[in-house]
Amino acid sequence: MTTSNDLFSKCYSYDVPTQIKAAGLYPFFKAIESTCGSSVVTEGKRRVMIGSNNYLGLTHHERVREAAKQAIDQYGTGCTGSRFLNGNLVAHEELETQLAKFLGKESCLVFSTGFFANQGSLSSLIGRSDVIYSDRENHASIVEGCRLAIGDTVKFKHNDMEDLERVLRTTRSKYEGALIVADGVFSMSGDILNLPEVVKLAKKYGCRVYVDDAHGLGVLGPQGQGTAAHFGLTDEVDLIMGTFSKSFASIGGYIAGKAEVVDYIRHKARAFMFTAALPPAGVATVTECLHVVQEEPEHLTNLWKNARKMKLALNDMGYNTLNSQTPIIPLLIGDDMQAFAFTKKLYESGVFATPVVRPAVPEGCALIRTSYMASHSEEDLNTALAVLEKLGHEFGILGNSERQEQLDGIAKTHFGQKSQPAPTFDREPVHQYA
Repeated sequence: MTTSNDLFSKCYSYDVPTQIKAAGLYPFFKAIESTCGSSVVTEGKRRVMIGSNNYLGLTHHERVREAAKQAIDQYGTGCTGSRFLNGNLVAHEELETQLAKFLGKESCLVFSTGFFANQGSLSSLIGRSDVIYSDRENHASIVEGCRLAIGDTVKFKHNDMEDLERVLRTTRSKYEGALIVADGVFSMSGDILNLPEVVKLAKKYGCRVYVDDAHGLGVLGPQGQGTAAHFGLTDEVDLIMGTFSKSFASIGGYIAGKAEVVDYIRHKARAFMFTAALPPAGVATVTECLHVVQEEPEHLTNLWKNARKMKLALNDMGYNTLNSQTPIIPLLIGDDMQAFAFTKKLYESGVFATPVVRPAVPEGCALIRTSYMASHSEEDLNTALAVLEKLGHEFGILGNSERQEQLDGIAKTHFGQKSQPAPTFDREPVHQYA
């Protein structure tokens, strides 16, 4: 028998997933049977994947798969310990050296996950008299890193430089050290951090700058070096964090910066010190991806060709895609249950996408998060566009001026949507889809 003061009482009364399942709309934990390039097989049916972070499409690259197999032959399947003690491989150190050079930083430290890279780095750097200035749309791993840090966290409105200066002006004098932390590419809205202004404000108010490039690595910059390289500000960003679970086809994360700072994190971050090392196959996968992005620029070219096609076509249809400037292109829906229903219809029509609902976004701001890959074919993209246009009309999102005005209002209120089109997507001819 349970009582109101039973620790598990909250678990037994939590029925939100049950309600969604009862409505036949539960969209999560779809079991994928196989993958191939830009599609997946679920429940015996091939579906075009437009919900993946595999931006460069390297998870099935022949060189990458072969490198992973060779690493298993050389090192086995796991390190069975922390890098701090018995799990440090030559392969880990070689990856760190190569990645630091690629990013234009003195030193780099590889973590077992990107979540740990943020959690460990932020919590170890911020002391009691220090402060983090954090964008309100930052990833959950940054939020957790801020929660673990013993200093204070002050939030500013998403990508709003006026609000960032406001909080700096009114609070900076209360603290010793200060760190401005933000995603380079925001994972839900797909917009890019206004890094030039962040750097200016950091200099003006005596702050260090930390950029989470989980969705920028492999996507922005001349060779995919990320947000700082995209703006030509690599030397002005103190710490660059990133992950391998997107463009680099594996799992893991890193922090890169000055050698002394990285070495401090190496010896202070519990999420690094007390976690088993990234497995050999994962290390080899990332290392080979690093070689591929430098030797085969066609992947980055294809990614942006596909992203431009989809952004322009979806905007022309009438979807509100927020401030997206990247291959992450959200479709604003509004209501959570309608987003679930929309996702289900997509799935039934052979398109795999993912809904984003509260608490990931404010109530009434549900999205369908679509994202595109270098490996998508014209046929894949045209299939997705045809389905999205059909469902957009079916759900009253397209061709309904009243609904579109309502969604535009939501975008401006909650996402700070600008009236001007995103500069990354200059208009060019778009192939007609079937």
